[in-house]
Order: sequence, then C-alpha cells, then structure tokens
Amino acid sequence: MPSNSPGTSAPAKKVHTGTAHFQNESRRHEHIAPDLEEWGIFKLLDKRDEFVKELEAESYERILEEHGGKLNDLLSKTLFSEQRRTKEEPWKVDPPKERKFWKKLAKMLATHSLDEDEVTTADKAARNILQKIVHRYADEIVGHFKIPTFKFARRFLTFFFGRLLNAADGRSFKSLFSKRILLEERLLVRGYVNEVRELSKRGTVVFCPTHFSNLDSILIGYAMDQVAGLPAVSYGAGLNLYNTGYTAYFMNRLGAYRVDRRKRNPIYMTTLKAMSKLIIAHGVPSLFFPGGTRSRSGALETKLKLGLLGTAVEAQRQHYEDGTDQKVFIVPVILSYPFVLEAQFLIEQHLQKEGQDRYIKAKDSFHSLRSILKFIWGVFSKGNKITIALGRPMDVLGNRVEADGKSYSKSGRQVRTSDYFRDQHGKINRDYQRESEYTRMLGDHIVERYHADGIVLPSHLVSYAAFGMLEKTFPGNDLYALLRLPPEDFYFDEQGLNSVVGQLRDRLLLLNKEDCVKLSKELYDSPEEIIRQGIESLGNFHIDKPLRYDKEDRVVCDNFAMLHYYHNRLSTFRLKRYVNWPVKLVRDERVEDEFFSELKAEDMLD
Repeated sequence: MPSNSPGTSAPAKKVHTGTAHFQNESRRHEHIAPDLEEWGIFKLLDKRDEFVKELEAESYERILEEHGGKLNDLLSKTLFSEQRRTKEEPWKVDPPKERKFWKKLAKMLATHSLDEDEVTTADKAARNILQKIVHRYADEIVGHFKIPTFKFARRFLTFFFGRLLNAADGRSFKSLFSKRILLEERLLVRGYVNEVRELSKRGTVVFCPTHFSNLDSILIGYAMDQVAGLPAVSYGAGLNLYNTGYTAYFMNRLGAYRVDRRKRNPIYMTTLKAMSKLIIAHGVPSLFFPGGTRSRSGALETKLKLGLLGTAVEAQRQHYEDGTDQKVFIVPVILSYPFVLEAQFLIEQHLQKEGQDRYIKAKDSFHSLRSILKFIWGVFSKGNKITIALGRPMDVLGNRVEADGKSYSKSGRQVRTSDYFRDQHGKINRDYQRESEYTRMLGDHIVERYHADGIVLPSHLVSYAAFGMLEKTFPGNDLYALLRLPPEDFYFDEQGLNSVVGQLRDRLLLLNKEDCVKLSKELYDSPEEIIRQGIESLGNFHIDKPLRYDKEDRVVCDNFAMLHYYHNRLSTFRLKRYVNWPVKLVRDERVEDEFFSELKAEDMLD
C-alpha cells in the first residue's frame, strides 16, 4: 500500500470538483429492476442451502484462523454460556431440544482426553464440535425471501404508511379508509437519489442509516423499493421479533437475517459478521445500523459500532482478491422525523441510565382510556411527513463517489480504491489491522455525512430553541434539576422565541452554504411560521406535548424531558454559542394565585 493517499500521486490525473447533486424535492421513481426474480436477494436465498454451506465454511476458517491455538478454551466458554442461556433466558423461537443439544456437545468435549498421545484425536473432536456449532448458527441466521410474501407486504405497507402519514379528509373513523393515498407526498426520499440509483446498477450499495425508531428498517426498506425504485435490501432483524407468529411469518420470508442479541460468544459473532460480508460480496444490497441501537437521547450518532461496517471493507478486498473490480458503495441514510413514536420511552431510558438517582420519572401519560383513545386518534388523523435523506455516496475508505462509480479524494483527485489493499509489492493482500483502520476512517466519514446531509425540520429547530431558553433561564441548574421543574408554571415569551429561532436559522443557513447541514424548505419561512409549523407537527403523537399552544395562544410545554429529547436532534451541531439569548421563560403568575386560592379555600373549609 502506498504510504500516502493511494492512487493520488499520478500527475496526469485531473482535479474533479464533483457533479453530484443533493435533491431537496422528493418524487416517486420508476423501479430500476421491476422483475423481482432478478434481485440479488432472491437469487442468493433461492439457493439457501448452498449459501448456508458457504457461510459455514467462511465462519469455520475465520474462527480457526483467530482462535485455532486455543480452540478448546473457546468451545468451553461458548458451551457454558449457551447452556446458561437456554436455562435462564429461553425463547419460543429457539430450536426444539435446545438445551439437550448444548448439553450433548459439552459432554462430548469433556470426554476427550488431552493426553500427549491423543492430542490429534482431541483436536479432531474439537473441530468436529466447532463445525456443529457453526452449522447451527449459520442455519439459524440465514433467512428466506419469498416473492408472494414480499408482494403482499408491499400492499399492506402501502395501506399502513398511507394511513399513518396521510391526513384524514374528515374527522370521522370512516375517513381513515379513504382511498386517496398520495404516499410519495408524505414519505419523502431526498438527497443523492439519482446517484444511488446509478450506483445500484454498477456495484453493491450498503445503506447505513441513523436509528431512532423500531419502524426504521421497514420504513427505509419500503421507501427504497416504492419511492426510490431500488431492489430490496438484506438487513438484520432481532430474533425476538420472531417470537410471535404473525411477525415471524413475515420476517422469515422478507430477506432479513436473524440476529440473537443474547449470544455474545466469539463463534456466533464471527458467523454473524461472515453473513454480512458474504451478502455484500454476493452483490446483495445491504442495510445495517452502525449506531447499533436506537438513539435513546434523540441525538444524531457520533460514535459508531464498527463490527458490521468492517464487513463492507472486507467484502471490497475480497472482490479485488478474486480479480474483479466490482465496488462496494456506502450510502449514509438520515431519517428526519417530526415525531418519534417511542420518544418518551427512549428518553426516560437514556435519562435513567445517565442520571441514575438524579432523574425522577414523570407520571405515565397513559393514565386513562380517554388519553389512550386520544393518542390513537392522533396517530391516524394527523397528517405528517417523514423525510429520508440519502447521503453522499462514498467508497469503503470514505472517498466521495460520483454516479459513474469513480472515487475522488477531498482534494478532487481521482483515486483507485484497489490501491488501498495492496502490499509494498503491489499485490492485493489481506491485512486485518489495516482494514480495521480503514473501517474507523469510514465510520468518521459516515458521521460527518449524517450531519451534512440530514435535513433539519421546523420541529427540530423549535424544540432546540425552546429548551435552550429553559437552560438560559436557570443557568445554575444542571439538566436533572431543569427536568424537575414544573412545566405548567411557565410559558415561552413569544418575541424571545421568535428571536432565538431566527438566530438559529441564520446560523444553519451559513452551515448549509458550507455543506455542513441541509434544511427543509419550511426553514426559509419567517421565524413565526417556522414556530407554528414546528409545534403543529411536534405534538401530534404525544399526549404530553413537548410544545403546544394553550388557550391564550401562548407556547407552553407539558413535559420538559420530551422537549429535551427533540432538542437533542440538533445538539451535536453546538449552535447555542452563536445565539444572543435576550428573553427567557416567563413564570405564569396565575399558577401561584390559583395555588394560594386553593390553600385559602381549604382553610375556610377547616
């Protein structure tokens, strides 16, 4: 590998400024591969048994390569953890006679002596046990893809997302089933869509989304198929989702591979990573969340888990080892929700973990049948838009990629990705330490594009401004002291909120010019209109509103923890230092008057 940037030193190469264009408008695209039998995921899983064997062989060799010298120790620890799992945490989805299987293997391992005369026999026995374990894991992980099930899921999700995102024409239950579904007007796919469509024809695309909701996988998969016109992707789904009959039926037939988070042993993790690598190497578009789990705080991910991300780097090197120039393209995907269905649950988890005894949980919002019905009606009757931004494509080193598949460095010079995988003699070689560093670099570039290509919505800006005003009102309080304040005692000064939103918007406009952030078209309206639109969408799906207008048209908050969650979407941009905070929260004096009136009434009764 060249010491500096591979492939960039040749003087004949011209500087390329880039032709990729971020599309801020969303439209429905014609499908690039309307025949489902031509999809990579169908071709791969149509020969599932062959692929399982390939996965077994890949995993087995990698495990011996990394743990061959201490195979018995690895097997002992794995068998012990699996026996404990089957006893303490069994699931319905587990294979039949699960405990018996692991107990039998443990007995087999224990009965083989390690005397000097029998070392060869013991080694063969250990390898035989390893093969059995790897086969069980591989067969469990690999899913199926059934075209009839996929087509049914398309129709069902069209109805589901249409009802979730379209405003009801009337205020009646009947209106929920109107046939006027304009999904592409509510489920918006923006960003480098044309480039991703072209790259999907030239190589293998790996989507790396932000993660906020349990809906993310289904939402992105559906949007890529029905709005962006791209083939189905393979993605990992938690094995716990297979515990219920209906969910298991669909998940098991839609190309997802199964991930059991109870299993943390090296044999399982190696098999899982081998699965991801082989899927990409076979040219199947893939999706995984490099953040690892949903963002509990509501902030954009800044630290990524690099395990599965590294499989894309390995798959690219594998192509070059096999003598092919097929490229792997990485596409950051940024979800912009005006709301998150699980927001209250997520932020409470985050605050309890970070604050421990300093955080006091608020009362449960679902305290009456009326509240529950109000929430359900809010879900189905309010019109909302969800934005999915396809970030600027890159190769597995983080270099910018144009629609023609060519890579360019930051200086604009074309680079050959294959040069990054050569040794000092110019030969493609395997170097895990080097590839680990490439993976770290790739993770940094993905985080950068999360911020640069994520679309800021009015709800993000208004909640960030409002919580900032709360912080400036009580500068001596830490976060947990702020969250203990009674929100019903305060409202937000109208002029102050307008001023803060305006200043923040102006700062975001500057960042937009520097390619550091993208803005929704609503952010070009007046601060008053931004506030109105932000509050309107922010409160749709929550009983305790992060922000709302009261009867006197004042901006108030029902739950400061929820406001903090939505504020966090912009927290990593560190915008507060650019704001002059002229006006703070206003205490509602009538609350105190009502309090003393109640005390006086009680005294009179006594």
